[in-house]
Amino acid sequence: MNEFFGSVWWLIVTLGLLITFHEYGHFVVARRCGVRVLKFSIGFGPALWSRFDRHGTQFVIAAIPLGGYVKMLDEREVEGAVGPEGLKGAHNRQPVGNRIAIAAAGPAFNLIFAFFAFWLMFVVGKPDYQPVVGNVQQAAAQAGFAKGDRILAIDGTPVSTWTDASMRLLQGAMDRQDLAVTVADAAGTEHRRTLTLSRLPQELAESELYREIGLTPRQFDAEPVIGRVVEDGGAARAGLRAGDRIVAVNGDAITDWREVPDAIARHAGPDKPLRITVERGGRRLEVPATPTRSDAGGTTRWLLGIEAKAIDPKYDAMLRYNPLTAVPRALSETWQRTRETLGMLARLVTGQASLKNISGVITIAQVANDSAQLGLAWFLNFLAIISLSLAILNLLPIPVLDGGHLLYYLIELVKGSPLSERAQVAGQYVGLALLMALMGLAFYNDILRIAS
Repeated sequence: MNEFFGSVWWLIVTLGLLITFHEYGHFVVARRCGVRVLKFSIGFGPALWSRFDRHGTQFVIAAIPLGGYVKMLDEREVEGAVGPEGLKGAHNRQPVGNRIAIAAAGPAFNLIFAFFAFWLMFVVGKPDYQPVVGNVQQAAAQAGFAKGDRILAIDGTPVSTWTDASMRLLQGAMDRQDLAVTVADAAGTEHRRTLTLSRLPQELAESELYREIGLTPRQFDAEPVIGRVVEDGGAARAGLRAGDRIVAVNGDAITDWREVPDAIARHAGPDKPLRITVERGGRRLEVPATPTRSDAGGTTRWLLGIEAKAIDPKYDAMLRYNPLTAVPRALSETWQRTRETLGMLARLVTGQASLKNISGVITIAQVANDSAQLGLAWFLNFLAIISLSLAILNLLPIPVLDGGHLLYYLIELVKGSPLSERAQVAGQYVGLALLMALMGLAFYNDILRIAS
């Protein structure tokens, strides 16, 4: 329950900050252009708080914190004869250049917010893991990686933390692109290793990509020690206990917990006991254990009913810069994350990435809570990434979004007159339908993640 309320709270904080900054962009540029702003609202629905300023603008905090808007004077919405003076400051009477600036200001302010969030993150100091390799499997083992290798660069781009390395590795896996990885071995000698990710099957689920790459940080090495034995499972019936160290499965040597399920999958079968070699109290025992078949989720797995001993990885790297040095670093981070977000969007459009990657407010709430628990720097990193995503989403040429308004204004520049009101209204309906479909897909994906 604490996690639920924490997720709700950090969702409100996240959306409150980002929506306020986005709408303030529209608001301040509209004011600068001489447009009369009638209402500045954070959220939708009934007002929880409201007040007017000396310019007659109503500021509102509403009950549903899933968006916001800036309502500007528009002569098409004014009833009765008010005269030219009454329509002074109408948005629709502004030159098209002013209207473009007002529409673009929201996404632009989200980019500015992202830059400052990254800057503050670097000044505060973001803890992370060093890019030192732990357990090696799959493609990494074939490429010659060894435990203790320090990743220095991927395709010529320097790597300073495991987060940087993992993001570049996953992008290469999604694109089925071979990656040249420069590493320094435990003795300090540099090597160039090639991960042949182009050989990964196209039908491979994205959730399995990282496992197929076969690289994990040394902090996540898990000893093959049983932490818990599930009641009535094959391990419990065989007499395996918590604290037993698994040495081998059917003769296959085990050095890391991640090797255990792979060994079980290789040797398990109907009515086929496994020979589990364990160390207990200084003695080595061989225990026959029969796994149970599970077909949950449409995938056949063989389960012994054992869980790993919990690990507690500790950060051993810190990204921290002085306020001046943090400026170019924040600019670089903003540019890199923008490229990555645009790349993911392109993969979604072309089908290289699954639509399951689209997340909604439930996932945002969970990640907001998780990042907040990791500390201020990680929460700032999360805010910056969500702010960039919000900027890019709003620039999509979909009516009802800022990008849709920009599309209308660009058409107006080309043809010399605005689109007809009928065309604009039709576009609004199409845009609303697309937006609702996108939100529905995101909510569906959120529910599937919770259910699984």
